[in-house]
Amino acid sequence: MGLDASGRAGARMTPEQIRADGFERVPYQGPGSVTVPGAIAGWAALLEDYGSMSVADVVAPAIEFAEDGFPVSPIIARQWQNQEDLLLEDPGATATYLIDGERGPEPGEWFRNPDFAASLRMIAEQGPSAMYGGELGRRIVEHLDEVGGYLTVDDMEAMEVRWVEPLSVDYKGWTVHELPPAGQGIAALQMLEILEPFDLASMGHNSAEYLHHLIESKKLAFADLARYVSDADHLEVTPEALLDADYIAGRRGLIDASQAMEEVQPGDAAQQSETVFLVVADQYGNQIAFIHSIYEYFGSGVVVPGTGFVLQNRGAGFTLEDGHPNQVAPGKRPFHTLIPGFVTRDGRPHMAFGVMGGSMQPQGHVQLLLNMVEFGMDPQEAVDAARFRHLGGLRVAMENVTPALRAELEALGHTVTEDWTRTAFGGAQVVVRLDGGGWAGASDARKDGMAVGH
Repeated sequence: MGLDASGRAGARMTPEQIRADGFERVPYQGPGSVTVPGAIAGWAALLEDYGSMSVADVVAPAIEFAEDGFPVSPIIARQWQNQEDLLLEDPGATATYLIDGERGPEPGEWFRNPDFAASLRMIAEQGPSAMYGGELGRRIVEHLDEVGGYLTVDDMEAMEVRWVEPLSVDYKGWTVHELPPAGQGIAALQMLEILEPFDLASMGHNSAEYLHHLIESKKLAFADLARYVSDADHLEVTPEALLDADYIAGRRGLIDASQAMEEVQPGDAAQQSETVFLVVADQYGNQIAFIHSIYEYFGSGVVVPGTGFVLQNRGAGFTLEDGHPNQVAPGKRPFHTLIPGFVTRDGRPHMAFGVMGGSMQPQGHVQLLLNMVEFGMDPQEAVDAARFRHLGGLRVAMENVTPALRAELEALGHTVTEDWTRTAFGGAQVVVRLDGGGWAGASDARKDGMAVGH
């Protein structure tokens, strides 16, 4: 079972209004990029249907950290400092996130956020109604109305989550499940379906031949992703059509083993769309893959004064292009990058996993899975292994690339770059059920995180 708690566009978020406000595209950040916040509704629904704790219990540790503070990690400090200019543009963000109103914290520096503690306490006491019809939601709407946003109180009150049936494909005995659109999980499934007939293991892990086939499959899947994937209520082509065996075979046939594709068009699929991720398993065999995000670093960059948290910029996932299934419209969910992953084997839960990192997520899912299925790696080995990230066209970023591998990839037509930080290759978290009944966990050193058990 899957839970989609993504929020919808506001009633005033129309193409006509956005263009009238002087934008040539949907705002990437700022107040015009904010859609209805969905996280709190998601927390409440998950706890009500499957949880053993109340909302108040769940947010209590966060209230403590917000009030008492915590030392900022080196990775987060670097990313925080890189966004100082954005935070200086918004008075609420400056007051909340910049030390002395000037700078991001240093590694190890203590950070407190009493305003956020107060907001969380309101949520603990009132539940989701604090956001959807209550004081917190009204303050957000009133502030956005002053600075150029598109949400109304009615938009907030109309927020509802939806339980969805995940999409799945079988890859050599591993049934891989991803959430349906408006997320990009279908791209990971398309990649696996395209790759399944190839003898990847014989190519050798991260060989030029192996990487070439993965990169080309990614191009094909992402071309379809950009053209067809949107809010599930507005799809022109069904996910089933994009995963149809004949359609996949046609896409697979476009891969040239000797030459990289520079431009890839979407297929003709006729009818017959900043992140925190965690995985948890309990003693009863239950597993959950849970991901939520404000999209860009510090989201929209907008903080309602006194609330202590930044609003997301998920509206940036829309387009103004007329006729596109992902064109912005009131009440519509934007295309988004969030994709928790799950694997069953013989009908039983086997692995909950995910890879944080925007468009890296489907690429990371596939590389992680193939490391385990094709090359027999244990979870931590699979997480630690070097990754690639296709950037568009012929450009591909690589970790730990040797001169010989670079030369082989460039001979195939790829343009290889290493000028990317490790965090750009995603941050994976994995929990796997072992054959003997125990658990194995893995956490990615590319980002903050750890595997713990008790």
